[in-house]
Amino acid sequence: MAKSEMIEGVEARLMAGAIRALAMDAVEKAKSGHPGMPMGMADAATVLFSRFLKFDASNPRWPDRDRFVLSAGHGSMLLYALLYLTGYEDMTLEEIKRFRQLGSKTPGHPEYGHAEGVETTTGPLGQGLANAVGMAMAEAHLSARFGADIVDHRTWVIAGDGCLMEGVSQEAIALAGRQKLNKLIVIWDDNSISIDGAISLSDATDQKARFEASGWRVLACDGHDYADIAKALTAATKSDRPVLIACKTTIGYGAPNKAGTAKAHGEPLGAEELAAAKAAIGWSGAPFEIPAGVLAAWRQIGARGGDARDAWQGRLMQSPQRREFETAIAGDVEAAIAALGMHAAKVATEKPALATRASSGAAIESMFAAAPELFGGSADLTGSNNTLVKGAADFTPENRAGRYVRYGIREHGMAAAMNGMALHGGVIPYGGTFLTFSDYSRPAIRLGALMGIRVIHVMTHDSIGLGEDGPTHQPVEHLAALRAIPNLHMFRPADAVEAAECWQAALLRNDGPSVLALSRQATPALRGDASENLSIKGAYELLPAEGGASRVALFATGTEVALAVKARELLQAQGVPTRVVSAPCFELFEQQSDAYQDEVCGDDEEVKIGVEAAIGQGWFEAFGLDVFIGVSGFGVSAPAKDAYAHFGITAEAVAEAARDLLDT
Repeated sequence: MAKSEMIEGVEARLMAGAIRALAMDAVEKAKSGHPGMPMGMADAATVLFSRFLKFDASNPRWPDRDRFVLSAGHGSMLLYALLYLTGYEDMTLEEIKRFRQLGSKTPGHPEYGHAEGVETTTGPLGQGLANAVGMAMAEAHLSARFGADIVDHRTWVIAGDGCLMEGVSQEAIALAGRQKLNKLIVIWDDNSISIDGAISLSDATDQKARFEASGWRVLACDGHDYADIAKALTAATKSDRPVLIACKTTIGYGAPNKAGTAKAHGEPLGAEELAAAKAAIGWSGAPFEIPAGVLAAWRQIGARGGDARDAWQGRLMQSPQRREFETAIAGDVEAAIAALGMHAAKVATEKPALATRASSGAAIESMFAAAPELFGGSADLTGSNNTLVKGAADFTPENRAGRYVRYGIREHGMAAAMNGMALHGGVIPYGGTFLTFSDYSRPAIRLGALMGIRVIHVMTHDSIGLGEDGPTHQPVEHLAALRAIPNLHMFRPADAVEAAECWQAALLRNDGPSVLALSRQATPALRGDASENLSIKGAYELLPAEGGASRVALFATGTEVALAVKARELLQAQGVPTRVVSAPCFELFEQQSDAYQDEVCGDDEEVKIGVEAAIGQGWFEAFGLDVFIGVSGFGVSAPAKDAYAHFGITAEAVAEAARDLLDT
């Protein structure tokens, strides 16, 4: 970078040097971390933040700010240094010094919610890039809804070679290219190094050609030339397509012995190399010490967006859509909850015998008009997932106001993009696929749970009940696997009333994602009263024992609740008082009081049997079962009724198991 380049009256090399110095010092103090990426990308980040990024450090949640995503999350000190230098209040120098320490705001990889200015949790490579696609989609949709005076910002990404190697990147960039998201700009840290060494050891992909083939505009720049970087960023802002900027850098820039090598990637430089690197970039002073003039210049950059934010606030106050916009950004679901309540009352009276995927579709239909924030889609399974409302328009480059996304066969990209939408705010994303394909989207679901964001995953064909497609498509371990993710609510409704209630519960939580597991096959109506949302308790007694104290308690979810009801009828006819508990959400049940859980689970005198067309992991712990009736291996290709009989998941088998236990 030429020394003549100036930013706020300070040499650009010193502005970038502050980032490099803080990154080197923090990693060295922690004896852990990744200094190379921040050192290599400091120049590009300096240009971006000083000349292009629209933000106000004093108001980190300004809805019309540009979003900056560090997809290469291992280089977290780049972001933390920028947040401190530009004046984000909670990113203090003390937090920089506590890099990677327990309870700090500077964890090893950026974590959403730990510090203002961290737009998403990154670290698993490619996820940030895919999140950014969702952010850009949310911006485009909200701009169409509220106008460019209220919503008009860009999404910027710094991604590394690893982000582009991960499979989710192809799903994400293909989706972005199809949608022509021209306000999405990805700056690729093209340093040709990974942990193992040169990228050429493992990859020969022409990344520029790949992005071009996916509908992106591709630019290139010298990542250590201020003017060349600025030229590329300027051109990117004028594109009619998403943009990749191949920013050629040297990892560990300035380190005389480790720059350009894998040694600069994931370990401290060491005292000697650190001192030599600082000398090479013209940096002097004690560790963590930033010259007053340099810090003041950075703080000016952080404050510069204040005027733009004030002007935006004035436009919002004058807008006839102000209240509607504020409701959308707040994520208010009151109207949707009310609409679902009326729908639940309706189906409680009508008692339709439907597949729960159809019941879910009817629930979406009932609230879609009342909740314009709902933003749906499917991974090429629209007709199967029942996620499209009649008359709803597709979100396309020609119609950004559309509220339905055709994601294509990209489950992982869809889930990650929905995370980005939820993080952006203003929309409530839901998307459909088959439950067995949750394996594809699981990494993004896990990160959504880690971040505590509201995303609703509609997953149909939830058991061996899907029938003839066979074991490749029949989920057996997936319910347990999803229940194992902390802070994820796994709903499996039993009928139309429960489907509406589970939708209510999923919408009401604003601290984590939900999965709705829904059946392909029809199931009887079980609830004739929707005056209270019982599903939100996680489990409840659907039918009491008759003719004396309960001797058998049957616990079930989804379509197996109807099976348990039939087994109860058989046992009651034989003089065995039996009750049925529907358990649509284990996680919500665990949150209830001990007294309520004890009441639902019953005493030790009862025989307790769990029924679910899946593996039994988690069931015994949740309800204190004596026996579980389900599936212990993979499914079979057969009509649903035959598959259930093959595995012994029948009312007769449940009743027989109860009698056997009573006789022992």
